Amino acid sequence: MPPRLPKLSPLRAWWPVAVWIGIISIESTDMFSSQNTGSMLYAILTRLFGEINLYDFLVFHFYLRKTGHVVGYGMLALLWLRGWRATLGYAPVWLTREALLSWIGTAFVASMDEWHQSFIPSRTGTVRDVVLDSIAGLVFLLIAHFWLQRDGLTEDVDECSGT
Repeated sequence: MPPRLPKLSPLRAWWPVAVWIGIISIESTDMFSSQNTGSMLYAILTRLFGEINLYDFLVFHFYLRKTGHVVGYGMLALLWLRGWRATLGYAPVWLTREALLSWIGTAFVASMDEWHQSFIPSRTGTVRDVVLDSIAGLVFLLIAHFWLQRDGLTEDVDECSGT
């Protein structure tokens, strides 16, 4: 069984998660509503590339915002995983529990973010976005699991338990 990695102090383990949740909270305000980001982005793109078909821009803007959800919540899931692994003193057999805790944290933040947005007139809080964010977190965690496994940083549970 590989040795356990040393535990980090709680501050070192969790500050990235706190900062990322803060960024998500700022992006959840009126300033980052679809209307505000869309008008700013449209002005920049038309200045750079000339006149742009508004319908095509709206489709692009929609998918850009959803991509932001996927990347933002996927990164949050990875930061949660880092925090849990650093706090628990990583042992390969624990990766599944750490990943589950990370996914639950990601889904919780996504739920609270959408709930918060439901109180802002220029925003909409939707269950669809919670599902998108949660699935993004799960996919990023699965990729991390296979990446760590490929690099030999995890082992099969049976190997760790000695059975």
